Amino acid sequence: MSESPSFKLPRREERQFGMLVGKRCVPILLLALGAATAAVVSAGHGMVGQPQAVDGAFNAHVSRPAYVTKHPKALFDEAHNNADTSSGRYKPFADLITADGYAVRPNNEKFSKSALKDYQVLIVVNASGPPGQRRDASPFSDQECDAVRDWVNSGGALLLISDQAPFSTAVAALSKRFDIDLTKGFTIDSVYHNKDSGDETELVFSRDNALLGDHPITRGRDATERINRIITFTGTSLKGPAGSVPFLKLGDSAKDVIRSDLKPSSPGEAAPDPKQVSAVGRAQAVALAFGNGRVVVLGEAAMLTAQVALRGFRFGMNVSDIDNRQLALNFMHWLSGLVK
Repeated sequence: MSESPSFKLPRREERQFGMLVGKRCVPILLLALGAATAAVVSAGHGMVGQPQAVDGAFNAHVSRPAYVTKHPKALFDEAHNNADTSSGRYKPFADLITADGYAVRPNNEKFSKSALKDYQVLIVVNASGPPGQRRDASPFSDQECDAVRDWVNSGGALLLISDQAPFSTAVAALSKRFDIDLTKGFTIDSVYHNKDSGDETELVFSRDNALLGDHPITRGRDATERINRIITFTGTSLKGPAGSVPFLKLGDSAKDVIRSDLKPSSPGEAAPDPKQVSAVGRAQAVALAFGNGRVVVLGEAAMLTAQVALRGFRFGMNVSDIDNRQLALNFMHWLSGLVK
């Protein structure tokens, strides 16, 4: 199968073309190539793709560790069909916060009061339903969701990270405990995207475009930790409750592309196109106080990884001229109470 001469794959697709791994290659291809081609791509037929891999050259050294004598405990969830783990694609993040002084431990059990009681921060990245039910089933029981909510209310801190569906639908029950709404679709912006890539799913949030909100997380402890420019790499939108701070704010031109669940009305007919819905008033990151605790929810996961893919393309904290690496540290500093 050859690529249409008029269609240039965005960098996001180049790094995964031919297989569906972790991040999402099918949605844009559905729009650009049509349902029949996308079906072949998602099956991995006829094309040789290269999935993303952790960037072994990523430098996780922290010149000024936040914690030297005491080490807040961070529980990294790996018990809910997580696509990203502390030893997998999120190893750069785990290594970075470990170098900053956090004691990171993987979680392999259901959430409960006893499982959470010894930890200061809970990190959940791309949890999903069981195989065969990734989109439709929650990996968390009601009891687990209640346990996390009560733990945060009592002073715990949650970093909840989700890509688009099936991940956003899988974590809906947990996010709703904090009045966070996540969409099923992926977010595009024809204006505020990374012009170097030409990919409308690579969104840019900066002080210059006024989409980077003011918050202790974006201010940091001092001027050296100030966040000025962030890029996300294909995610979904979210909206928090009153009092929450949307610090990666979506612009007026942002839209959510929602995949249609309708099937072709007859054999050989193309499936209905995904619909586009305005994402004005929504964000890709929000922070909120919840009782005595704190919550940060992100609608995009790759921003806090460091990965290399096809043709040496890098994405995440290893990209130059953005502050994603510092943002990862600032998240943890706010969640652990170092930054007020």
